[in-house]
Amino acid sequence: MKTLHKLLLLLFLSIGIFGQAQKIKIPKSYSNIKYKKGILGVEQDDKFYPEINPPALYTYSKIVGAKISGTKKAIIIDFNDEKINGIINYGLINADHVKYPLPVFFKKPVKLISGKATIPITKLSGKYDFINWEKTGKVRLGYRLINEKGQIIYDGHIAVKRNKKGVFEEAIYLIEGPYINQLSENGAVISFKTNKNVLAQIQIEDQVYSDVVPTKNHKISITGLKPQTTYDYTVNYEDDADHYQLTTAPKKGCRSPFTFAYASDSRAGAGGGERNLLGVNAYVLKKMMQFAAYKNAAFFQFTGDLMSGYNVSNDKQNLELINWKHVVENYWHYSPVYVTMGNHESVQRIFKKTDYKGHSFFLGHIFVDKFPFTEYSAETTFAENFTLPVSELKSEDGSIYDPSAKSIDFPSYKESVYDYTYANMAMIVMNSNYWYASSTTDIPTTSGNVHGYIMDNQLAWLKKTLAKYEADKDIDHIFVTFHTPAFPNAGHMGDDMWYNGNNDVRPYIAGKPVEKGIIERRDEILDLLANKSQKFVALLCGDEHNYSRITITNDTPIYPKNWSGKKLKFKKPFVQITNGSAGAPYYSLENTPWRNFVDKFSTLHALMLFHINGQHVDMEVINPDTFETIENVRLR
Repeated sequence: MKTLHKLLLLLFLSIGIFGQAQKIKIPKSYSNIKYKKGILGVEQDDKFYPEINPPALYTYSKIVGAKISGTKKAIIIDFNDEKINGIINYGLINADHVKYPLPVFFKKPVKLISGKATIPITKLSGKYDFINWEKTGKVRLGYRLINEKGQIIYDGHIAVKRNKKGVFEEAIYLIEGPYINQLSENGAVISFKTNKNVLAQIQIEDQVYSDVVPTKNHKISITGLKPQTTYDYTVNYEDDADHYQLTTAPKKGCRSPFTFAYASDSRAGAGGGERNLLGVNAYVLKKMMQFAAYKNAAFFQFTGDLMSGYNVSNDKQNLELINWKHVVENYWHYSPVYVTMGNHESVQRIFKKTDYKGHSFFLGHIFVDKFPFTEYSAETTFAENFTLPVSELKSEDGSIYDPSAKSIDFPSYKESVYDYTYANMAMIVMNSNYWYASSTTDIPTTSGNVHGYIMDNQLAWLKKTLAKYEADKDIDHIFVTFHTPAFPNAGHMGDDMWYNGNNDVRPYIAGKPVEKGIIERRDEILDLLANKSQKFVALLCGDEHNYSRITITNDTPIYPKNWSGKKLKFKKPFVQITNGSAGAPYYSLENTPWRNFVDKFSTLHALMLFHINGQHVDMEVINPDTFETIENVRLR
């Protein structure tokens, strides 16, 4: 028996600490990642660094997938983990003809002990029953899980109903959504998730759109609507329904005025409370979304660092992402939210290099994008959480650097690189953290992509997409957005598209560096935007936790002092606008080579509102926390 126990212990260690016991296929794009004695690791300088897989206490499957049951007087939430403790705040949700259904929390929370909480629902009767559940037997309940340290872990909602015996049991309800996606002049895709498999329907006027088969993940295409028209829509599921509105886009090429919103970097900030909802600054983000709704923004573009991320566990990543979506969804029920990836959307395999006590965690480990890419990569996890446009760009497979034409050696670009139009404007959305390996100094060993580098196939796609809109008579204005600034100003001088002027920084593929360095690749992008496009308005970035606007001309010093390579000449001024102020910890302005060309800089939280009116583009920048105007600028 002792021998058996030792064998089981070794198996547990190999799975729980040093990765997977079963060997997985290592992409050929990586180098020096291999198995030794059944353990996955990195071989570097004659040393072997094993994979580690730190357990995550809070995950999507535990928290969102909690078991819901009840008695005649209480609702029981069981997270199935004795290590989860704290309190549960709870309250009824009135969803009957309320535009933004939110819980009204009861005055007394309940204790969460060993992963289980019992909510005395009968306390919400009488004068506290504003949804008439005592008569209907149906309860919609919002709840907030707060751990023993006071951190908010999850802000969610459930539904229960009384059965024939008078006992509360789990009902069918929406875990998240509905969300308006891929809006067009004739329709949209409405997505939402239910707690159980169900055949759901969307009703608009007398037209019904339905799932094909029962499912938990619903993506229902709406077609046949009129342009620029507001419709009531109803989500029907089981014996319940939710009511919202959507407004279709104008006809492509329409020059009537509209507004859209922009921001990025809503990962957790300092200050406690809702400023850290397990990775999300819910306090600032919620204000941004509601202010965008107040300003009638037709859509919201959000470019990266949604939450703290950098997870090993895809299950933990999914929990942080649903927290973000729950904060945003009251806007998203009515108008589209378009997102893309930042560096904090990273999901990684981690290899222990040194004991990091007293040092940065990043200095003590080696990181690569998690593989197999089709199951675990940051890109796959991101795409599984959203319903975004899908471009023809597949991946970096097939590029001149692809080590094998017979295998999948790069992650997908699906739903992190795409474009869309609204009236006479086009938005080109890119991923500047594709195949990202966050331990930059180890990339020559493991291979991988650096923060801020746009790889070859994506660059070719940008060129083709720009040309498409340049030739489109219905499009007057082109915006391009990706997470990492071409010209960092605060907090990211050592990376983004600058790396303190070090052009040696570049991706490695299968152990070999690519031809172009980070500054050369930056210039190729700038040349396309500033010199090859007459319709380009501005580059919209994030990553730096502030608001800044900079105008680059031929007089701007944009190269290191020892630069001997080709220098780009601008045919017209290039405008970069960075807004990473949706709640992440702030950065102050640094002494950059181009500092004198910074037109505006602010550490205030900033919501950007672009007002498009025919041939004109005006930008209004507002602090959604105080309603203070940061600046008003005519861009065109």
